[in-house]
Amino acid sequence: MAKRLLVAYGLWAVGGPLGLHHLYLGRDSHALLWMVTLGGFGGGWLWDFWHLPAWVAAANRAPGGRVGAVPALSPLRLAGQVAVGTYFGLVAAVAMPWVPALVAQPLAVGLGVQLVASVGDQTARAPSTLAAAFVTSLLFQGRVLAVLPTSLAAAITAQRHQRYKPQGAARPRLAARLYRLGLACLAFAAPLACRGLCEAAAVLGTVLALPRAVTELLLLPLRATGLLAEVLGFAGRFLAWERSGRAERQQWAYEVLGLLPGSSAEDVHRSYRELVKLWHPDHNRQRAEEAERRFIELQEAYEELLGHRR
Repeated sequence: MAKRLLVAYGLWAVGGPLGLHHLYLGRDSHALLWMVTLGGFGGGWLWDFWHLPAWVAAANRAPGGRVGAVPALSPLRLAGQVAVGTYFGLVAAVAMPWVPALVAQPLAVGLGVQLVASVGDQTARAPSTLAAAFVTSLLFQGRVLAVLPTSLAAAITAQRHQRYKPQGAARPRLAARLYRLGLACLAFAAPLACRGLCEAAAVLGTVLALPRAVTELLLLPLRATGLLAEVLGFAGRFLAWERSGRAERQQWAYEVLGLLPGSSAEDVHRSYRELVKLWHPDHNRQRAEEAERRFIELQEAYEELLGHRR
């Protein structure tokens, strides 16, 4: 089906940064590059405006011609390979810190360089590009600053092995092309999304911890006052009052369990089990309210006498 220049310009205007006009013209590698870089960081999308007529004519041209020919060295493509390779390497360093740098960074750099090498009607030998990236990264021991020389080495290797794509091959259907582009975009965006969610969870945890920190700060003067009172000797009265209240609670607990003060733990446990059976609400449906009240008192008395020991 013949491609129309007006449609290409419309797609360029509506979804140019996402590469919709490249997808329309069958330039899938260029479309993927625009998707992961948002139109070549904005500048590439504007640059496309002057090249659309030539690309539409190339899409409508019959295949044939340059079989076995070697493309000339392109400084613009070389600069794009270095820039995108560096960008991919930095993204891998940020989004996948758990992956060893000697694996993630050269792989990302090599894929970025290879993607730029595959734009248009050209391509390069991917094994050679990846090998150059891994060897250079190994020389620099996978440091973050190694992404630039790694990108440069991979780009030079890709330029040395640059070839024209074979002509006449059947183009996959649109559904298959969209499926491949979707998988490629997912592979690029998933680590970034995971990293972003982890950072968001950390920030949320910090925000949720702020009320507790503020409460601790507000209670600090009260605690300091209590410490000062203890140092000055006023805390003894409070402790004596607390011990007196505890003695009254224990006296009440012994009375509830029907025991004398100072009874052993075995006596407390035995009396508690007998009275619980006697006053269980299921066994006293005729006087449910009184049984429930006595049952709760037995629980509190038992906890008062033996709860601290357990």
